[in-house]
Amino acid sequence: MSLLVGASLWGVVWYPYRLMGAAGLDGAWSSALTYGLALAVGTAIFFSHWRDVMKAPLACAVMGLAIGWSNLAYVIGVLEGEVMRVLLLFYLAPLWTVPIAHFLLGEKLDARGGVVMAVALAGAGVMLWHPQVGVPWPASRAEWLGVAAGFLFALGNVLVRRLAQVSDAGKSLAIWAGVTAAAVTFLPFAPTPADAAMRAAAATWPIWTSVGIALLAMSLALQYGLSRVAANRAIVILLFELVVAAVASYLLTGERLRPQDWAGGLLIVLASLASGWGKPKG
Repeated sequence: MSLLVGASLWGVVWYPYRLMGAAGLDGAWSSALTYGLALAVGTAIFFSHWRDVMKAPLACAVMGLAIGWSNLAYVIGVLEGEVMRVLLLFYLAPLWTVPIAHFLLGEKLDARGGVVMAVALAGAGVMLWHPQVGVPWPASRAEWLGVAAGFLFALGNVLVRRLAQVSDAGKSLAIWAGVTAAAVTFLPFAPTPADAAMRAAAATWPIWTSVGIALLAMSLALQYGLSRVAANRAIVILLFELVVAAVASYLLTGERLRPQDWAGGLLIVLASLASGWGKPKG
């Protein structure tokens, strides 16, 4: 149930970010506010778990920043582009997980890993094919951000495997801190001036405070579920996010995917499913 709730919330969390964007808070400012609030509240509740983070401070910092930049790239991507295209490109994470795990964890590239990479790559090729360009390549900054978010998320998840000594709450604290740090670092390059962002923040505080609390609950729910559900079951449940996002993007913004996008997205989903087959309970 915790995974289903977390996946459902992730499938619609892009919408309040769009509402904040329409009110004048760009992706960097809205991420800094929402994840900063999650970090502050999370620290107040789970302060003792910072001791777990200090057991492996460098690994936690790298993991947190990888997932932090991934979240920031995703938020900016869904603000600038089509939600489902960015989300499906984000789900190329299994393509990146296989080689990253090979180089960082020494995992062997077996037949299943080769199939996962091939299917995910084929899905990306179908989605990104543009006749006028002649090669399957991201056509906008939003699509590049979706790809980058998936890569960084895969890197962060591989690093999580090296943090068995850190509690679920400790990992969540590191992630909230990583997203906050990434967003604050990007603020000088954000399109919204600080004074305008502060006015927009004051006007939209019910939205970003609600999202911040929801992000805290989502992170804890996902960490709890992923540590107690077999990987092959977890990936199926988490893919429910795509269903929720597809329905929400159609109802809330009228976005529609091309048949080409559905075909490529199906291959990417199959790659995600294959990445969980046969893995032991997490």
